[in-house]
Amino acid sequence: MTAKIFIDGEHGTTGLQIRTRMTGRRDVELLSIPEAERRNAAMREDLLNSADVAILCLPDDASREAVTMLAGNNKVRVIDTSTAFRVDPSWAYGFAEMDKAQADKIKASRHVANPGCYPTGAIGLIRPLRAAGILPDGYPVTVNAVSGYTGGGKQMIAQMEDQAREDAISANNFLYGLPLKHKHVPEMKIHGQLDRAPIFSPSVGRFAQGMIVQVPLFLEDLKDGATMESIHKVLVEHYASQDIVTVVPLDESKALARVDAEELVDTDTMKLFVFGTPGGAHVNLVALLDNLGKGASGAAVQNMDLMLSA
Repeated sequence: MTAKIFIDGEHGTTGLQIRTRMTGRRDVELLSIPEAERRNAAMREDLLNSADVAILCLPDDASREAVTMLAGNNKVRVIDTSTAFRVDPSWAYGFAEMDKAQADKIKASRHVANPGCYPTGAIGLIRPLRAAGILPDGYPVTVNAVSGYTGGGKQMIAQMEDQAREDAISANNFLYGLPLKHKHVPEMKIHGQLDRAPIFSPSVGRFAQGMIVQVPLFLEDLKDGATMESIHKVLVEHYASQDIVTVVPLDESKALARVDAEELVDTDTMKLFVFGTPGGAHVNLVALLDNLGKGASGAAVQNMDLMLSA
């Protein structure tokens, strides 16, 4: 049976990427609204209520509005890509590999909140260590990351690519979120199972897609006996029996001179690394992903497929 899919916000960066990923698929029928009619509330509401799955690629307030348009309709299932519902306990969090039960939760849920790109990397590194008891209560987690500029949406894309604009961004790399109040922090804390909010320091580079997320750790402040090898083993065991998240072998990581933020561009997978020196005092956990792939559109399509498989 062909499933009807409506991408609300299909003309934005995330929506366009989702649409591209479904090109040529015969198991889905894409319901579409002309760009000139994207503010036509009646047309949007009709299409939302006609879908089997509605994928919301909208700002937070517009996503909340779209959900109200579905009030009383128990047939339409929703995937929201904004931050509006990511810490709402009534919504399933759309990171299927987060733990062994998460894919089934997504399959069974009517409402799924797609993760943010930075949190996907951070939670992917942190949660397995919390679940294994290696990362103790109270540990002061820091998350440092760099993303391609497409993560900032159409305005930032234009600012980076059109240097004739009055608001053009000339920097090749810039730090932002300077007040340390980034909207992704609650998501990292809750789904990372942290009891303290992490310090999150994001940056943007002059490349379109790609992302590196880093979580450095002091081994002496972790569970007694924690080593680079034991941390790597926990990650390997956590992500066994799936093909989206890969934990790079320690020997391969040791042989690397650098990690390229653009390596996984146009893929929907994620790589995790454990860097350090055997017997050393520190490790640096690193997640590599495409901010528009596993960090956004790729995850949305993955979640859609899980919901349709139920």
